[in-house]
Amino acid sequence: MCRKTFLIVLLIMGSFAVQAQELVWQTDINKAITISNKEKKPMLLFFTGSDWCGWCIRLQKEVLKTPEFATWAKKNVVLVELDFPRRTPQSDAIKNQNAGIQQAFGVQGYPTVWFVTAKMKEGKPSFTGIGSTGYLAGGPETWLAAADGILKIK
Repeated sequence: MCRKTFLIVLLIMGSFAVQAQELVWQTDINKAITISNKEKKPMLLFFTGSDWCGWCIRLQKEVLKTPEFATWAKKNVVLVELDFPRRTPQSDAIKNQNAGIQQAFGVQGYPTVWFVTAKMKEGKPSFTGIGSTGYLAGGPETWLAAADGILKIK
């Protein structure tokens, strides 16, 4: 009996891990805009230094890689990662894209999360900011409550 209970618990925990891993983070802003407009969802732009920023890594661990966030994100936003790594190689196209979007939003620190909508105008993205946040202590409940407030989700 104890073995069955252990297996059930293991399966449940595994399903939460799989659910959190199913999230798709776009890195191409043009593709993200297309998806956002098709699904009629705002984008969540995550400005991060994935391999050096301690607060970014903490936000990932405490919020962005949780089952609660995965459930919320699938329903409410299109995820876009705009990474500024120090050790991880990136193409020049991604570096230039991310730097341009960073400049457009005046991002000076990491992590920064902007909620936006966008349209393509003359082949270039035109963003409308909804609001921004960063790391918030308190885990997914606190962070998602703040995000719901920015997006006016009840």
